[in-house]
Amino acid sequence: METSTPDGDVAEWRALADRLATLRADMLADERRLASRLQAVDARHRASARNLVHYLALRRHDLRSLQDALARHGLSSLGRAEADVLPALERVLGVLHRLLGEPAVAPSASMGGRQQLAAHADALFGAAPDGRTVRIMVTLPDEAAHDDALVAALVARGMDVARINAAHGDAASWTAMAARVRQAAAAAGRHVRVQFDLAGPKLRTGALPPGPAVLKLKPQRDAWGRVQAPARVVLVAEGDTPSPEADSVQVDADWCAALRAGDAIDLVDARGAQRHWTVVAADGRRAVAECTHTTYLAPGVRLLHPGPRGVQTTGVGGLPRAAGALELVPGDLLRVCRDADAALHAEGALRIGCTLPEVFAQVRAGERVWFDDGRIGGVIEATDADGFDVRITRTRDGGALLRADKGINLPDSRLALPALTAKDRADLDVAVRIADIVALSFAQDADDVAALRAALAERGASHLALVLKIETRRGFEQLPELLLAALAHPAAGVMIARGDLAVECGWERLAEVQEEILWAAEAARVPVIWATQVLESLAKGGAPSRAEITDAAMGVRAECVMLNKGPHLVEAIATLDDILVRMQSHQTKKRSLLRALRAWAEPAAATP
Repeated sequence: METSTPDGDVAEWRALADRLATLRADMLADERRLASRLQAVDARHRASARNLVHYLALRRHDLRSLQDALARHGLSSLGRAEADVLPALERVLGVLHRLLGEPAVAPSASMGGRQQLAAHADALFGAAPDGRTVRIMVTLPDEAAHDDALVAALVARGMDVARINAAHGDAASWTAMAARVRQAAAAAGRHVRVQFDLAGPKLRTGALPPGPAVLKLKPQRDAWGRVQAPARVVLVAEGDTPSPEADSVQVDADWCAALRAGDAIDLVDARGAQRHWTVVAADGRRAVAECTHTTYLAPGVRLLHPGPRGVQTTGVGGLPRAAGALELVPGDLLRVCRDADAALHAEGALRIGCTLPEVFAQVRAGERVWFDDGRIGGVIEATDADGFDVRITRTRDGGALLRADKGINLPDSRLALPALTAKDRADLDVAVRIADIVALSFAQDADDVAALRAALAERGASHLALVLKIETRRGFEQLPELLLAALAHPAAGVMIARGDLAVECGWERLAEVQEEILWAAEAARVPVIWATQVLESLAKGGAPSRAEITDAAMGVRAECVMLNKGPHLVEAIATLDDILVRMQSHQTKKRSLLRALRAWAEPAAATP
């Protein structure tokens, strides 16, 4: 028995087929337009580069109504088409043509996008461990340079890639870290790759005058305020070395020599509070005293010791200087100076230097500035040859302290900074000897990638894999160009540096920005590293937050998840391993609604 098809369905099939045919034509037109760019890609990655071009052509359109219409007719909505864009679209178009009784266009052969992405991840990170498809990258702490047991524990718990951060340490420590990783991996029968992160241009606050010399001694108390352990201070005779293990101050040598265990010391502390200490140990050159009340020591405080010859007194010296800081509240006008040490010559003023004077010619009034990972925000009001003035608009309630060596973000400024600093080039000489992967910080355009590839070629190290760290607004906006440039290299990946991206693009946009990077990278078959603050509370404090567990679970959509250092790092690796193993049976990537992506312009046709 024949059944007729409602005219409305036929009309809708016709409209859907026409829309898909237009999208297909756009993809093929872009492929022709960018033929020279595609030819410049490594031959092993040309299919991936073509797929990226097709994906970008698709995402110039808002496809949400098309997706809904396709789903109503039981057809693929293209929500998971990133890995094989053109074949996926052509398969749907072919079904529509058959429904319409028309000859179907033969679909392009599947390019095996997901298999290619898996192969590219293997080339970048090495084979995935048994039972887990997502790799774990670990930022090595300083102790990894000399602690064999620590490195062995990191490897045993599941570290697949060891990350060396060249913003800290030196060539000797980096070399020692890499050697211990290789040794521990060999002993465990595993291959752990080493990634070397170049520091890149450091846009940070300059030096500040040190704060006051003050030492706070605080006993440990329970929830009811009862003292569980008294505070301890080591009293050292002037001229002797302070104790590295405990709080210490210098006192008069003769005064110290007269102390005996059980003696009392009285004082009025820096806040005018009467305090009483008890000496618990003494050897003539140093003594240990305990106190059960919080005590502040500062220059001018006198310690009194009643002895056989009456009360003897001494001053206190060798007090630590607190780190300098500027206290800022909304409405303050902060001067940012070209001279990194400008604040040292203007103590008490709202003035701070900058470590990268090149930016001063490139910023403009009206542009935003963020300090210290977005904790303090402001807007540039004026610029001149020596610096610029920032009106503070955002701090936490009650104000915030801005210290030296804190990051500065200029999300609205079009900064033209060198792809590789002089330090980076010197550090590359070390990286090519010890690393498998080199990560480019603050990657902003295709020229940056070309500069790094040229520097590696000069050192005979073109075989090393590359990772592009996407951590600026411009880097995100130039992502298609960066991906095409990366595909010219034998093995490459991208890192979503979510901390800096949140500041640069806005916290409210971070969720969609990281999603868009995941989509584009999957279309390019480029592996992704999910980075910044993953299980940070666990690694640093020993207990994760609920939000961190959810965030770590979402890392299963990437090919690698990065942990930062902390005293509980080994436990954090074990927890992350467990989360990723559990989640991979529930999720791989995700279906998405394909609204138009406005952040990315069409790639330029000229070969970079």
